[in-house]
Amino acid sequence: MDLATTLRWAAERHPHRRAVSGQGRRLTYREWDERTDRLAAALGHWGVRSGDRVALVMHGGEPLASLHLAAQKLGAVSVPLSTRFGVDELAYCLDDAGSVLVVTDPAHASRVEAAAGEVPVRDVAEVDAAAEVVATGGPRPAPDDSAVSVMLYTSGTTGKPKGVPRTHRAEHAAAVAHVMQTGQRPGVATLGVMPLFHTMGLRTLLASIVVGGTWVAQPSFDAEESAALICDEGIGSLYLVPTIYWSLLRTGRLGAARRLDNLAYAGASMTPSLAEALVSEVRPRSFVNHFGSTEIYTFTIGADVAAKPGCVGRAGLFSRVRLIAPDQGAPVDEEVGPGEQGQVIVSMASAEAFGGYWNRPDANAKAIRDGWYHTGDLAIADDDGDLWVSGRTDDMINSGGENIYPDEIEAVLIRCPAIDDVCVVGLPDDRWGHAVSAFVVPAAGVDPVVAAARTLAHAREHLPSLKRPKQVIAVDAIPRSGVGKTLRRTLVAGEYTATGEARV
Repeated sequence: MDLATTLRWAAERHPHRRAVSGQGRRLTYREWDERTDRLAAALGHWGVRSGDRVALVMHGGEPLASLHLAAQKLGAVSVPLSTRFGVDELAYCLDDAGSVLVVTDPAHASRVEAAAGEVPVRDVAEVDAAAEVVATGGPRPAPDDSAVSVMLYTSGTTGKPKGVPRTHRAEHAAAVAHVMQTGQRPGVATLGVMPLFHTMGLRTLLASIVVGGTWVAQPSFDAEESAALICDEGIGSLYLVPTIYWSLLRTGRLGAARRLDNLAYAGASMTPSLAEALVSEVRPRSFVNHFGSTEIYTFTIGADVAAKPGCVGRAGLFSRVRLIAPDQGAPVDEEVGPGEQGQVIVSMASAEAFGGYWNRPDANAKAIRDGWYHTGDLAIADDDGDLWVSGRTDDMINSGGENIYPDEIEAVLIRCPAIDDVCVVGLPDDRWGHAVSAFVVPAAGVDPVVAAARTLAHAREHLPSLKRPKQVIAVDAIPRSGVGKTLRRTLVAGEYTATGEARV
């Protein structure tokens, strides 16, 4: 199934049902189908053809979503780029993708124009104006479902961003999997605040179309505005990163969201305390932990967060997963025993899988071997066969000859009442090689030095000596990407300002 047909058939089934709501345009499915036809005609008028890459650098919301869908109708490739990219990163991605056009908005125009070089730049208002006067020429032939629908660029925390081309078939399969795995109901309203340059944002959008639901647009996250939309628009389903859930809880308004009963999260680990708070406040019918990536949307699904906070569960609907020996280059059939830590690999035969990185044979050779995608994640299976992620192969700390993984330490330290956030890394140390070091954000009203000292005391009480931090450094914020992934390397590189410190 291709995505142009997915929207068109949804419009035939529910022509008068609200498709888009929230901040900005409010559209029925028939109106959205017609609007994306007009936008596709406008892009075609400027020379965009099937297979061409169209870059989109703009705030979220309906204009970006509609342009993404318009590209699908042309058979073009949508390339939504992170609004956090600087000029150099934008220039690299525009050139790497071979973009024939880039659409932007006033907030990002100066950076885009500095980065675009010879690539034509159009303002989103200019595209809208053209869409009102260009003849659509009627429905276009549907693209083949094996054609590339979208190319997402990884955040580039190590080296240059990598292009991840995904076909219509893979995108549709991922949307169907999301609906099935999260228990999303037909017609449900969902919050569209996750960025569309990330797989979570696209999945929320496409899953909403698949179920004939209402995608409630919010161009950028603001906790009070989000809480108001959740209550006022009758939102029943949320798919967010943990940091956004924390912010929503602090508004004190989630309990008033009477229709909200379906929660899912991804992008980063969720602490047990946050999961418990959400269960208490929302009392969800369904609460799911989705473990996956841009390359293969679903690895595993933790189907009951309330019962097993932090558990990533077992292979998804279209997935096959193995735990193999954690050594680099381990054979794909060298599976670890029960209770042993292994690296997570996922079959490339998944309907949700990409076909390989764009112009990066080096990255393919590293990540794809013998038909399996090597995720770089480490996990342990419990007695039920459910997986628990224990860290990343490249986040491992070797301290005094022992391998230590930050995630399990963070899960303990975050329960210290003196702090609101934590990140554990290994910093160079003459004695230990790398010393386990915790960066913490003090809780409101707690002095940074006191917060650091109390964290050390909490570690002494709840962690074995090997895993206790040798130092705790208080900072104003833990560095994270636009979708909540912790940027450990920023801290390891010394790019922080300490506000307090405590050492063993």
